[in-house]
Amino acid sequence: MSTSDLSRRSVLAGSLAAAAVGATATGASATGGDAGSAGHPGSHGPKGREHAWVTSTLRRMTLEEKVGQLFVQNVYGSDATTPDDRNLPLYGVASPAEVVRKYHLGGVIYFAWTDSVRDPDQIVGLSNGLQRAALTQRSKVRVPLSISTDQEQGVVTRIGPPATQFPGSMALGAGRSAADARTAAAITGRELLAMGVNTNFAPDCDVNVNPLNPVIGTRSFSSRPDLAAQLAAAQVAGYQRDGGVASSAKHFPGHGDTATDSHVAFPVITHTREQWETIDAPPFRAAIREQIDMIMTAHLSFPALDDSGNPATLSHPILTGLLREELGYTGVIITDSLAMQGVRDLYGDAEVAVRALLAGVDQLLMTPAMDDAYAAVIEAVRTRRLSTRALDEKVARVLHLKYRRGMVARPFADPRAVARSVGTPRNLAAAASVTDRTTTVVKNDDAVLPFAPKGRKVLVTGYGATTTATIAAALGAQGATTTTVETGTSPTDATVSRSVAAAAGQDLVVVTTMKAWDTSVTDPKGGQQKLVKALLASGTPVVVVSVRDPYDIAYFTDAPTYVATYSYSPVAIEAAARILTGASSPTATLPVDIPAAGDPGTILYPFGHGLTY
Repeated sequence: MSTSDLSRRSVLAGSLAAAAVGATATGASATGGDAGSAGHPGSHGPKGREHAWVTSTLRRMTLEEKVGQLFVQNVYGSDATTPDDRNLPLYGVASPAEVVRKYHLGGVIYFAWTDSVRDPDQIVGLSNGLQRAALTQRSKVRVPLSISTDQEQGVVTRIGPPATQFPGSMALGAGRSAADARTAAAITGRELLAMGVNTNFAPDCDVNVNPLNPVIGTRSFSSRPDLAAQLAAAQVAGYQRDGGVASSAKHFPGHGDTATDSHVAFPVITHTREQWETIDAPPFRAAIREQIDMIMTAHLSFPALDDSGNPATLSHPILTGLLREELGYTGVIITDSLAMQGVRDLYGDAEVAVRALLAGVDQLLMTPAMDDAYAAVIEAVRTRRLSTRALDEKVARVLHLKYRRGMVARPFADPRAVARSVGTPRNLAAAASVTDRTTTVVKNDDAVLPFAPKGRKVLVTGYGATTTATIAAALGAQGATTTTVETGTSPTDATVSRSVAAAAGQDLVVVTTMKAWDTSVTDPKGGQQKLVKALLASGTPVVVVSVRDPYDIAYFTDAPTYVATYSYSPVAIEAAARILTGASSPTATLPVDIPAAGDPGTILYPFGHGLTY
């Protein structure tokens, strides 16, 4: 039996509530429907005005402009008009503004590696510059850009401090509070919008039933579909209703039970159709009921839903038959990055773009061959491989989203408002309060916690220069004398020996681990496991703090004290320090099962386990 099968077995027993969620879903329509669903031409209300703007704009667009709305691309550069040579091989022009104008882009996406997100003032300047480029090009229409990023929080956070940070989805799952999940999304959304970012590719709706999942993990709320659905719905409301940004549920039809990373390979999900209904579908159904603006596709094969071998991104049965027709979703469908290997194995980049649109996709994210893909889509329309009607329906969905989410009425952000909107004391206090309710004490066998730090000597060692420094600073502020030995994700034997030597004479050792279970990629020589075991043998009391996946404890079960933060974001580490010292009382419980190492059918610590004091 495969690891995937065993992980499913452990979750199915707890999935009856989720099955009820799926069975009672209404399939309500989402925002961003086609031109015929948004209102009546004769209406003078908001729906009528929306309908009039969409149909009028669509009627006046050229073929090239329509096709451009289907692409969302990354552009290099920290401002819109300064040339950046990294754009040349991708687009043939140098500045981000020129890229937007050349293709009449529908949207752009921001990353740190493209220099898009240095600080809030720079971000708002870039956003406004790109909007200016979109709205001032020679055209009969004025269509603003969707400006997007992946601010899931936790391990997928594109914009760091001073923007308010939260610990991410699995931490919120540990906290069990839909109100906290909504608060985190609302604050994140409002701050993004203040920086001119009007679209967030979140929340992650995958149900992480496979502890060996290398790409989802703590990006998921839980291994339980009902909890994941509840918190996903809360975050959609937080982003869209409270924060004013478009949000995107990902990765349809579900990426939670794979041990393969679709960035570098092609995963296959072996769930049956019944298992998809009970495990994978509930969060997406819940997001649709909350009128999610966008749903992002997954680059994986799901034979029970489509046995053609195509990835879901290119699957008509999955995107049109299942998502559109069965679930009743009428919003925008966007691909995951088309630069990922999971969608590039079967076809060339230009053909991938056309096939995705034929399958039911509305927008193409980060195609790596823009000239070829843009030309291929235009040619597909001219040769009627992609009908003009289908093209217009896709563009109309994009335009409806932009109108309803306020991009048309308010394309620009106010640079003067950034300082009073982003990383405010009120937002930071809310984030700290939410995060205090997410740290889980899994083991405290020797009653080491809470630890009174005043006048005590503490070694802080393990993963992360910022992580270890943050814990040391927090304990030091409460009177401890701290020593820090940072080891990285794959400590050598020499580093392990140095940490053990530093433990001598200490009153306590706090050791942080980050995916210590992953000896295939993160820590191929198992150095973190060696470190923890050597410290446990030193005779000094040890507290293990996992700062990402909670599953690490399975690989050093003799550790008497174990705390899970689900995130190495400083806000999560500061909360963990308060838990260690008793400044906060732990209330969070595990949002997943923790199985035994090498035996996922045996559960060491079940969903819902957690200690307090």
